[in-house]
Amino acid sequence: MRVLLVEDDDLIAHGIQAGLRARGLMVDGVKTAAQAAAMQSAVHYQVVILDLGLPDEDGMSLLQRWRADGMALPVLVLTARDAVEDRVAGLRAGADDYLLKPFDLDELVARLHALLRRAAGRSVAIIEQGALRLDPERGEVTLHGRPVVLSRRELSLLAALLHARGRILSSDQLKDSLYGLSEEIESNALNVHIHHLRRKLGADLIETVRGVGYRLNRVDT
Repeated sequence: MRVLLVEDDDLIAHGIQAGLRARGLMVDGVKTAAQAAAMQSAVHYQVVILDLGLPDEDGMSLLQRWRADGMALPVLVLTARDAVEDRVAGLRAGADDYLLKPFDLDELVARLHALLRRAAGRSVAIIEQGALRLDPERGEVTLHGRPVVLSRRELSLLAALLHARGRILSSDQLKDSLYGLSEEIESNALNVHIHHLRRKLGADLIETVRGVGYRLNRVDT
C-alpha cells in the first residue's frame, strides 16, 4: 500500500512515517495543500491521510476540491478537531474515515487496511484468488495452503496486483507501489521482482501484456 501523508507537524509526520514503514507500507509525506495536490496528480496512491490544519489551505477545502474533480482515492482525515459538527462536515466533504489526535498507530494502520478493503469491494482482510491467499496486515502468503516467504517488495507487488482484481497495471503504477520518491530505481528492478514472484508462485501467475503492463492470473485450486 502506498500512502500520501499530508501533515505539517514534523513530529507527528515523522512518527507516522516511521510506524507505517515499519509495518511494510510506503509513505510519502508533504506539509501543504499545494504539495499534496501536486503529489496526488503525479503518483499512484492507494490512500490519503489528510490533516485539516494545513498552513496554506484548510484541508477540508482541499478534500472538497479533490472530490469535485472526481478524485476517488480513500481519504482518512486525521485531526485534532473533535467537535461532532467537524466530524460530520469532514464526512460530508468526502472523507472516508475520521481519526482524532492523539491516536494509536495500530488503529491507524487497521483503518487504512479497512479503507483499502472497502475500495476494492471486499469485506474481509484476506485476499484470495484461487489457491493464492494474502493477508496484507500480517504480510502472510499461502499457495495451496502452504506458506510462501516473500520479501517486502515482493509482498507489495503481489498486493498491488491482487487489489487490481485482474485489471492491467502499468510499470509506473507498479513501481509507485514499491518505491518511495527518494529511492533510486534500477532499470530492471521491476522485472527482477516479477521474476522472483513467478519463481515462488508459478510461472503463469503474472501475465505480461506487451506494451501495456501486467496483470495477475488466477491460480487454480
